[in-house]
Amino acid sequence: MLKLATFALTGALLAAPAFAQEVIGNAEAGAKVFAKCQTCHTVANEAGEVLAGKGAKTGPNLYGIAGRKAGSYPEFKYGASLVALGESGFVWDEASFVEYVNDPSKFLKAKLNDPKAKGNMSFKLPKEEDAQNVWAYLVSLAPAAAPASN
Repeated sequence: MLKLATFALTGALLAAPAFAQEVIGNAEAGAKVFAKCQTCHTVANEAGEVLAGKGAKTGPNLYGIAGRKAGSYPEFKYGASLVALGESGFVWDEASFVEYVNDPSKFLKAKLNDPKAKGNMSFKLPKEEDAQNVWAYLVSLAPAAAPASN
């Protein structure tokens, strides 16, 4: 009985990070808000198929942004502050994305502890709910997680 309880507890603890990754926003509402983002950003998969946006390249492709190192999308020229953030090991999650799109320069200054840090993205999504919805939308377009191997 003790072994079964230990196994169940271990399983619950290992599953806890998965629950922490639950998306707060609404993907359908995020699709509508993303219309504001598509002027600069696209969401295109590995095959080049555009899933959202109009193929804009002013900003980086947002496909698979969840868990991606900041400033690391191939062949995109990021600003120095975003590159520095990525080089620190920072990866995108929902809370950071929501904070970043609210005020990119303020976010970078705080994360890098550098009052001169600045973001190149001038557009802001000041409503937290809008940002959460865009994140949910981007996650809904992301590649499926690889199944765990036994």
